[in-house]
Amino acid sequence: MRLGSGAFAACCVVIEVLGVAVFLRGFFPVSVRSASRVQPLPPAPEPAAGTSSNWTQLPPPLFRKVVIMLVDGLRGDFVFGSKGVQFMPYTTYLIEKGFTHSFIAEAKPPTVTLPRIKALMTGSIPGFIDAVMNFNSPVLLEDNLIGQAKAAGKRIIFYGDDTWIKLFPKHFVEYDGTTSFFVSDFREVDDNITRHLDNVLKREDWDMLILHYLGLDHIGHVTGPHSPMIGPKLQEMDYILKKIHISLLSKEREASLPHLLVLCGDHGMSETGGHGASSVEEVSTPLVLISSAFQRKSGSFQPPEHVQQTDLAATLAVGLGLPIPKNSVGRLLFPIVEGATMREQLRFLHLNSVQLSRLLQENVPMYEKDPGFQQVKVTEKLHGNWIRLYLEGNNSEVLLNLGRKVLKQYLNALKTLSMSLSKQVAQYDVYSMLVGTVIVLEVLILLLLSTPKALCQKAQFEIPLSSSLFSLLFYLLVLVLSAVHVIVCTSAERSCYFCSVSWLMAVGVMMLISALFCVILSLLTNTYENIRPPTKNPTATSSSWSGLDLLILFGTLGHVLSLGASSFIEEEHQTWYFLINTLCLALGHEVCRNHFLGKDFDQHLAVEGDFQKDTERVLQYKTDYVDVPEYNKMHKTSSLELPENYEKWLGLASPWLILLCCRLLRSLNQTGVQWAHRPDFGHWLTSSDHKAELSVLAFLSLVMIFILVQRRCSPVSKVAMALGLLGVYCYRAAFGNVFLPWQRDNKDISKGIIEARFVYVFVLGILFTGTKDLLKSQVISADVNVRSRGLWEIYSGLVLLAALLLRPHNLPVLVFSLLIQAVMTKFVWKPLKHDAAQITVMHYWFGQAFFYFQGNSNNIATVDISAGFVGLDYYIEVPAMFLTAFATYVGPILWAIHLLSFLSSENNSRSSAMSHACFCYAVICSIPVSAYIILVTTLRYHLFIWSVFSPKLLYEGMHLLLTAAICVFFTAMDQTNLIKP
Repeated sequence: MRLGSGAFAACCVVIEVLGVAVFLRGFFPVSVRSASRVQPLPPAPEPAAGTSSNWTQLPPPLFRKVVIMLVDGLRGDFVFGSKGVQFMPYTTYLIEKGFTHSFIAEAKPPTVTLPRIKALMTGSIPGFIDAVMNFNSPVLLEDNLIGQAKAAGKRIIFYGDDTWIKLFPKHFVEYDGTTSFFVSDFREVDDNITRHLDNVLKREDWDMLILHYLGLDHIGHVTGPHSPMIGPKLQEMDYILKKIHISLLSKEREASLPHLLVLCGDHGMSETGGHGASSVEEVSTPLVLISSAFQRKSGSFQPPEHVQQTDLAATLAVGLGLPIPKNSVGRLLFPIVEGATMREQLRFLHLNSVQLSRLLQENVPMYEKDPGFQQVKVTEKLHGNWIRLYLEGNNSEVLLNLGRKVLKQYLNALKTLSMSLSKQVAQYDVYSMLVGTVIVLEVLILLLLSTPKALCQKAQFEIPLSSSLFSLLFYLLVLVLSAVHVIVCTSAERSCYFCSVSWLMAVGVMMLISALFCVILSLLTNTYENIRPPTKNPTATSSSWSGLDLLILFGTLGHVLSLGASSFIEEEHQTWYFLINTLCLALGHEVCRNHFLGKDFDQHLAVEGDFQKDTERVLQYKTDYVDVPEYNKMHKTSSLELPENYEKWLGLASPWLILLCCRLLRSLNQTGVQWAHRPDFGHWLTSSDHKAELSVLAFLSLVMIFILVQRRCSPVSKVAMALGLLGVYCYRAAFGNVFLPWQRDNKDISKGIIEARFVYVFVLGILFTGTKDLLKSQVISADVNVRSRGLWEIYSGLVLLAALLLRPHNLPVLVFSLLIQAVMTKFVWKPLKHDAAQITVMHYWFGQAFFYFQGNSNNIATVDISAGFVGLDYYIEVPAMFLTAFATYVGPILWAIHLLSFLSSENNSRSSAMSHACFCYAVICSIPVSAYIILVTTLRYHLFIWSVFSPKLLYEGMHLLLTAAICVFFTAMDQTNLIKP
């Protein structure tokens, strides 16, 4: 089957996306789970030695009512730091006077809401893939505190983040949910909760009240943790806590048991306002337990103890007299039960140790050798001896000392067990990982073997698909893989995802793997057969490598090798900054040679040191196999069409201008980990003291965007672009980010929904105009100019959308992107006449660099989810996810579309340019993905696998999906991609 290079590359990348999806499903594992799916086991009886204890039931509850006040995004220093002293005086008073038990609860990554709620209510450590599921919360079927409370007849009321309602449907007797994703709402989302408080606190028909406040997290996402709006929001939370506490105290006079008020956060907040990663600010959350049952502590205030967030589930279960959730890896916070009798304290600790021991037995094959398990067995014997003495009525000092010893040993055993289970938090689905890896590697090998033919002048080559599918080897491979599949799925001790899919799908994947292997083998055979020994001049068949080609090769390999170190992944932006700076220097060298050396510039394109090479044969080889103009045409252009003086000097200055732009962009947003805390120009602009400067910069940036984009737009699109950019400024002014000349205060700040939708109308209008021209060029006529104009219209519409979604201080990133593209088009790519492969790699490199210029990193916390809600009244899943993804990858997307537009308008004489560009784009994206999959498989037990390597893997998977969409679009625009049998 004869296939065009672009169509072949698009098909390969789509198959590679399938392989990566299977790998991700196997790599992101399922947390440790209890094997029993039946009702909870009866509580373990109290240990005894020489006699029998009559305590076989759960201990009675310690608290009558429990109120959980969860403040989304509440950092530890917001309560225990200077902000707590200044803005939360009542909470600080309770902590300092000893009316509370206060802790710093460490949240495990990913620090996003859904997995953190699961951790709080189940005591387990959710899988990393829950960060992706955060946008669409499924029902929680795992044993949890809410389910236990409902089964025990507890009446639960909930107000706040509707994630709880999705996780626990039909569990609440009364609820009112608000979406957690509409991050531009700072006030109403909390007022909707507080308005219920006065009525609920007067009533007696509830046992648990859960409040999940979202406003603080929303302020952090939009304005950062140091925003002037943080203080008033903390004051509001402090006032609400005071109201609840006073109300609970007033009710305790009539109650037989005290009440418990819990103040906590699900996750913290990074220095940029996001969350999802593992920085100290993101994982440190306050946990303040307030009750009159706690003994007031005297003496100076002590810093809060560090505990795990998973400890809360076991603690609340004990406090409410409920079974500890089966999958909990947390341990009881002992200060909560210090007021109980010694026998009750030991009973609580024993129940916790039995629950952890059972979980360890079901998830660790050699559990008998675990130090925590051995400590529990020893402690149970001592506990039994204590019970015997206690039941005999012994009240001597021996009983007290033995009880203290048992207590201490239980606490040590619980700590060791919890740590052991946390280390065993997940098991990898190695079989699914292996299947995905094989598919990805086969696609990469196929792309590399096809490179010489795919980059030839015709950009079409024969794929030996029919012969491979009807070969004996293909059917033998399918049979062998089917047998392996049966053996693995029937002998595996744990469930595998690939074993759970239907047989039709499994056989289809096996046939795909077999077909790819047969095609690779056929290509290798054809390549070996076509090799001919040199007859006269061996050097005549050698290809030439320019300095730029070597830079591209070694730069790509260097980037791939850098992924093997966690520090290089955290600071990957430095790699791309170095590569584009080096690229600019290489281009500056070429520009100088082109302007000053004339003919000599062309003669030095061959490999340095090979002086005996036949130049005419080399040039003929490049004409046949590489997509570059003929030497004679290139020579005539450089010698006869000399540019004017000013164009010459502008051309010489262009690489240095690009270097200057890149240096300015680096100072706009600090990213990565090592220097992310340092102040940058973006922080300076977004501070409330420099709103006027930000307004001027935003206005000038929008004007520059119009000047740079409108040059190739139709008159109608120019008007639409101008009005759209005006709407962008009005949207930011309505949102309060910038000033309007006639509005100098913040009294009329709104959500900017009308202004944003006004811009969307012009975005859709420009995109519709471009799509109409593309369809006209594809269906009605094959006019290249019409197609080029349509592509530029689509590019302009996406630029307008990017201007709307990017934060105001990031508008200069968009301006510099457009400026660099214009400069390189005018003074680099046209005069130097680079081939399509080189231009593609340059676009790819700059696209990656601009991904980091806008403040992104390999950290989930840097994803700006506020962009997904521009112009929306409420959360709508598909538009929100699309807008968030586009705003995150706006750099790579705009550079890819510009590449397509440039090749369409500037390379009309080379019909294969788009096919070559699509193929090169697929190869250069596939190499790092394939290498990284092998890397994370090898390092899956690395210390930083979840905090560093796993987020990068998600980014690589999303980038590959984006590449597949780009390659499909390239193929649709390229009319040379014909499939011929």
